[in-house]
Amino acid sequence: MVNEISYNIVNCAIEVNKELGPGLLEKIYEICLIDEMKNRGLDVKSQVLLPIRFKNNTLDAGLKIDILVNDLVIVELKAVDAIIPIYKAQLLTYLKLSCKPKGLLINFNTTNITQQLVPLVTEIFSNLPKE
Repeated sequence: MVNEISYNIVNCAIEVNKELGPGLLEKIYEICLIDEMKNRGLDVKSQVLLPIRFKNNTLDAGLKIDILVNDLVIVELKAVDAIIPIYKAQLLTYLKLSCKPKGLLINFNTTNITQQLVPLVTEIFSNLPKE
């Protein structure tokens, strides 16, 4: 199920990128991707607050997940020249803090979404039932 959702998300991102092309602000791609995913029946939440658990306290640090799909897959969007390691680390941290099984790092500043797509999974993913 998680992989099927991820596949649908990537297809939506490809469609948005095909329609708009590279060179726009990240927020524009986010709005269009959300619309495309909702039109395909996915449950989408944007700018989801992610509290920090620190020394038995839950703190609001203003951390936000770009997009959460079906309460399972985190989508972190970029519109940058290149994916750098800190972006992957950011997504891994979001996955850890939220206890979600899978994340997708999608860069829209490209002519081919799949070439720069970075899927990441957590240990939770390996414990899910096989699809």
